[in-house]
Amino acid sequence: MRFLLVEDNIELAKAICSRMQLDGHVVDHAERLEHAVAFSETGEYDLILLDIMLPDGDGRSFLKAHRAGEIDTPVIVLTARSEVSDRISVLDLGADDYITKPFDHAELQARCRAVLRRKAGTAKTITRYGDVAFDPVAGNLTIGDRVINLRNRELRLLELLISAPGQIFPKTKLIDRLFSYEEDVSENAVEVYIARLRKHLENSSVSITTHRGLGYRLDHD
Repeated sequence: MRFLLVEDNIELAKAICSRMQLDGHVVDHAERLEHAVAFSETGEYDLILLDIMLPDGDGRSFLKAHRAGEIDTPVIVLTARSEVSDRISVLDLGADDYITKPFDHAELQARCRAVLRRKAGTAKTITRYGDVAFDPVAGNLTIGDRVINLRNRELRLLELLISAPGQIFPKTKLIDRLFSYEEDVSENAVEVYIARLRKHLENSSVSITTHRGLGYRLDHD
């Protein structure tokens, strides 16, 4: 999944990005509100991690504008303020959750998973399609009695395709979801991961079909 991290503490931001990337997520980092606005206007995100105290303003103004625009991307607020009134204020503005600094990275990861499950409207993690069972938390794909452990980008690619089977995803969309803005990649990179997933899906009822000039789609027999 793709996250936007809005945090001006560089060391903390690096630590968060590293942990989230180990989980296979793509993370764009904004140090200032103006950068956060630019990212949110040009990119599509599954989750936003938002600091409150930023060099060029209060993160709550970003949150307020975010919700006023009827954008439903989940937001977890990162705050050094522990007063109940501060926590209530960000929740009233539309935050989905908050975590108080300093925090344990494992707790932040758990809160991210919980918020994303709520957004999906379900507490289950396993998605079944055809004769395939996909578990993004465990990072594996099960076909019959065969369990396949997926690498990070294979995992995120399948997660995207299986979220909307039958829908065609253009290469540009897949690049946007699999790679951060800092990474210089070509459309050939997507073809590499598509080929790997196709190999994993061999001997199953599920396949990835190519629609020339349009993109890729997940189908089953």
